[in-house]
Amino acid sequence: MRTDNSSEVEEAVRERYGAAANAQEAALCCPVDYDPQFLKIIPTEVIERDYGCGDPSRYVREGDIVLDLGSGGGKICFIASQIVGAKGAVIGVDTTDDMLKLARENAPVIAKAVGYSNVTFKYGQIQDLGLDWDKLSKWLNRNPVSTTDGLKALDAEKDRLRAEEPMIADNSVDVIVSNCVLNLVAAHEKGQLVREIFRVLKPGGRIAISDIVSDEIVPEHLMADAHLWSGCISGAFHELELLTELEKVGFQGIKIDKWESEPFAVVEGIEFRSVTVTAIKGEGVDCKEGMQAVIYKGPFSEVKDDDGHTLKRGERTAVCTRTYRMYAGEAYAEHVVLITPDDVADDSELPIFNCSLDGTRSARETKGANYNSSIDPNNCDPSGGCC
Repeated sequence: MRTDNSSEVEEAVRERYGAAANAQEAALCCPVDYDPQFLKIIPTEVIERDYGCGDPSRYVREGDIVLDLGSGGGKICFIASQIVGAKGAVIGVDTTDDMLKLARENAPVIAKAVGYSNVTFKYGQIQDLGLDWDKLSKWLNRNPVSTTDGLKALDAEKDRLRAEEPMIADNSVDVIVSNCVLNLVAAHEKGQLVREIFRVLKPGGRIAISDIVSDEIVPEHLMADAHLWSGCISGAFHELELLTELEKVGFQGIKIDKWESEPFAVVEGIEFRSVTVTAIKGEGVDCKEGMQAVIYKGPFSEVKDDDGHTLKRGERTAVCTRTYRMYAGEAYAEHVVLITPDDVADDSELPIFNCSLDGTRSARETKGANYNSSIDPNNCDPSGGCC
């Protein structure tokens, strides 16, 4: 991870976005086409003060618990609210007072329009999702800090809040979205940010991050430029760095789902462009033997996944039940043929998968040694699926 920039940058971000909550600033966003059906009930002041570079809301599903990192005026949250429905929930986290005020004032407007209230806005930092600033502010009002003992008490309260009353709990969110905000986090906190994202996501949960990345490493003198940082430029991840950080903490199925060919900005020959990256958090359970297999369809001769499995084109590859479920998900399903026995027991009844297998699985092993079915093509009913 790159070296840190000064605290001046963080203050510049707050000042610039605080001002942008009250007056639209075109330089803070890229043109984005959102589904117009979800914009009809969102107040104009929210739409005009939306600063993003993609539409991560399109990855949200009905019933999801959604976390929006850097929710700003609430636009993505209000779109997600309509998608998840009354059985879902949406949480927005932001550190800019004026943006939070705009979002919170308009939440009842959206609730009235859709007929339910499922959006909550939290005051805190996206790189420290355990610390609720609203609760900390109330504590500070009761316990003003003016001595070293007071500082110690403050640190103890922060630790207590993270442990006992976290803003976002461990393994509690189905999908995390973010729209052009990760780049605003200080360089030395970006690793912590990615770890926090992983922490709060449920096993099997998803992320959809739209952000700005650079095609070259940003030099120190540009990183120290507070105006460029607050403008979503000099704090950008390098295009490979974001993927590497996600892989490092354990994300799987990491994918660049959208890549803008035209850069958002070019500074000293370095191109900054919008990308949308998706990934999933693994289940974190034991590998069990269910006699399942997958066949990689191609077009490459072989590929390697984030768990270290190598899939060769056309080959029946032995996989455990956990990996099989992962491949059945939307990140992988289009690339593989899923092969499973007719009768698969619950994971708790299955033996541990032998990870020393050579990777292949015979067709007979999946079908079972006693499989002896026959189908006469002359008696095949075309409506039943025969060719």
